[in-house]
Amino acid sequence: MQQLEQMVRDRKVVFVTTKNIDYIRNVQEIRFLEQHAGRLRVICSHQKNYAVRILEVWWKLLFAGRGFDVIFFGFAPQLVAPFFHKYRDREIIIDFFVSVYDTLINDRKKFSVHSPAARLCHWIDSYVIRRADCIVTDTRADARYFIREFRGDSSRFRTVYLEADRTIYYPREQRKSGRLADKFVVLYFGSILPLQGVDVVLGAIGLLKDETDIFFQFIGPVSDKYHMPVQDNVEYIDWLAQEELAAYIANADLCLAGHFDGTIDKAKRTIPGKAYIYNAMGKRMVLGDNKANRELFDVSDNVVWTDMGSAEALADVIRRCKCGL
Repeated sequence: MQQLEQMVRDRKVVFVTTKNIDYIRNVQEIRFLEQHAGRLRVICSHQKNYAVRILEVWWKLLFAGRGFDVIFFGFAPQLVAPFFHKYRDREIIIDFFVSVYDTLINDRKKFSVHSPAARLCHWIDSYVIRRADCIVTDTRADARYFIREFRGDSSRFRTVYLEADRTIYYPREQRKSGRLADKFVVLYFGSILPLQGVDVVLGAIGLLKDETDIFFQFIGPVSDKYHMPVQDNVEYIDWLAQEELAAYIANADLCLAGHFDGTIDKAKRTIPGKAYIYNAMGKRMVLGDNKANRELFDVSDNVVWTDMGSAEALADVIRRCKCGL
């Protein structure tokens, strides 16, 4: 962060993002720039449709002018890569929070690794890394992978961990009542991405169907491709606003963070965003045992580790936590 601060201190900075402005990473980076930049302009879009949002950001970039020193491309700089040439004489910072190649080819397996689409994704990632003066990643494990995979200059990489929005997520008093008053409440929330290991979480819930003193709250839009156990000790909630989510987390006894998938390499290189939220609220959580998670949480009284990819291991961890172990 000190090196990033030196790049922007007292300088005119433009921050560009195609993601919704209240996205956790945008909030963190804009707050940082407001504290250290001499002047800050934010280029974004409030359109709900992502394609329309990108087009609006492109339009604004066409007429952005050149009266600034540094341009910081936030979430998914690959989507504004055509403008890198326009600003080649300005310092460029990118947040390489998401790799197109890693996400579409390795994580979601949308295309074969040998396909033309895979080669295009790889070229785009390599291009933005090559043109940037500073590449921000979310973990050191991710940085090592990007340097190796895209032949990046290691001297240009900086790791900046996510931060939870502490105006929403902060320690609160637990207030369980009604049917949950005497239950050990286990909470999971997520956007249901493959690397999160949702099948592992659902499998653990199924294995604990007879544990009547445990109650699961599963928050997230689960698709039909997953087997959702139907049993008395679980409730499914499609989604919650952040303030509501914080209240649910406050009342939980144990929170499942992840990542739990054992086959996707990216799951081992990234720290789940929910881990930062649970940590900010002082909640005990279960983390997948990998190098990325141990970068921050290796020594913590509030962390319990589990083997990735195993519903049985996760179920065993939940049982032990319920018993106070």
